[in-house]
Amino acid sequence: MFERLKNSLRRRDLFSRSGLLSLSALLPSAAPSAPSLQLSTDIYSSLGVRPLINCRGTLTAIGGSIELPEVRSAKDFANQKHVPIQELMDKIGERLAQLTQAEWGIVTSGCAAAMSHATAACVAGGNPDLHIRIPNLEGFAKDEVIIPGHSRNVYDAAIRAVGVKVIEVDNREQLEAAIGPRTAMIYIFATERSDAGPPSFADVVRVAQAHKVPVMVDAAAEVLTIPSIHLQRGATLVGYSGGKVIRGPQSAGLLLGRKDLVKAAWIHSAPHHGYGRSMKVGREEMIGMLMAVEMWAKRDHEAEWKQYHERLDHIARQVTRVAGVTTSINEPRGLSNRSPSLSIRWDSAKLGITGQQVAQILDTTEPRIALGGAGGGRRRSQSGAEGDTGISITAYMMMPGDEKVVANRVFEVLSAKHTLPTPETLAKPQADVTGRWDVDIQFAAARSTHVVHLFQQDNRLTGSHRGDFIERDLNGTIGGASIQFSSLQTERHGDALSYRFTGTLAGDTITGTLDMGEYQSAAFTARRRS
Repeated sequence: MFERLKNSLRRRDLFSRSGLLSLSALLPSAAPSAPSLQLSTDIYSSLGVRPLINCRGTLTAIGGSIELPEVRSAKDFANQKHVPIQELMDKIGERLAQLTQAEWGIVTSGCAAAMSHATAACVAGGNPDLHIRIPNLEGFAKDEVIIPGHSRNVYDAAIRAVGVKVIEVDNREQLEAAIGPRTAMIYIFATERSDAGPPSFADVVRVAQAHKVPVMVDAAAEVLTIPSIHLQRGATLVGYSGGKVIRGPQSAGLLLGRKDLVKAAWIHSAPHHGYGRSMKVGREEMIGMLMAVEMWAKRDHEAEWKQYHERLDHIARQVTRVAGVTTSINEPRGLSNRSPSLSIRWDSAKLGITGQQVAQILDTTEPRIALGGAGGGRRRSQSGAEGDTGISITAYMMMPGDEKVVANRVFEVLSAKHTLPTPETLAKPQADVTGRWDVDIQFAAARSTHVVHLFQQDNRLTGSHRGDFIERDLNGTIGGASIQFSSLQTERHGDALSYRFTGTLAGDTITGTLDMGEYQSAAFTARRRS
């Protein structure tokens, strides 16, 4: 038996060695060299990613803001040595209190993280026994967060992630009825709507203070007023994004306010373990964010504002050389996204191009230019013209010299000859697609079947799109075998799901691509239900 075991081991050893030899024989002697990452202004291009001129503002999807030079230097110095993170945050808290006139402050990994940590502080108070159980709040004394209907938005997912029950209220009476011993916090999304209500900001603060309930204000995109206008008006905590107007690190934010709750929020943040570990903020971001606040207190904001207008004026002078193009400068209202923007409008029928098409051309050609949020499709103008369309340019993140490039490119596109396609100019449809279609969608790592009901009239399509949970209207066109239709789903808390199906008809089957906006794309196959 012993001999059989030795022989077996020898055979296994032989197979192992022969397998290694076979594998080594198959491997190439040296891997082909890939282009190296270039430490230069072409660093993105060396990776195959096209950089852009930012005329949209401080959107996270395109990188937020560009850090101040002082912020980059501070981060570089911070990276050269190690330091106890707890001691560092304590001292940063003191310094933020001095700079902002709040009781205390911490640096977070963005404003959404500040919202999560603030919620955790209000339900757990820094108690580790409770902390390690988040988001399972069973047995917690406080597990509810009240949110006025006007403050529901996509970002309140950061609050829901803590495990709290959200109670939505639409007036002061509902607020007074909802608040109680289980209320941990009231959340307000800072907009003009939160002032107007109902319930108004003042109403929320009065009711909250009467019940000793903290109020958290989400001021992510706002300028940093010193002292914070929200804390002055009675809020308990306020969160800011670091990578927007403050021009700190894109992956950083601020939580300011009542000292005990801000300190508790830090306990619920990384490097401490538990749910908040995934929201780590490094020493470089901490120092960089503090430097951004230091610089905010020193910057000449009036001179910056004048510079924004000069850039927009230059673009306006150039593009209005095209007959029929008009411009106007829009001044921001409120504290959020404070940057003037230039609205450029024209009649799409006369120029043969829509704002959406201009935006696509500028995004897909060189230099790549990302336009602001007011541009897009066609709409009825104040004069009643059906073809009024346009684009918008936000000045805040344009760098010196960008205005000349943008002005020339927009002028070139608008002054060129274009022909505007319409449903009436499409080819005759290959077939009538009216009816029910079962749509099989292959997502990144999952499949789902949606149901589409189409109604065809000439080249136009209308109908409905039933997703996994909700049904919504759709619109589209068909020309020859080419078909496209779109639907939009808007959730109460602000999430918007845009679906654009583009495919080819072959008998009772449509195959193509589903564009889901920020959620990228998927392949789909639709089959007619008899």
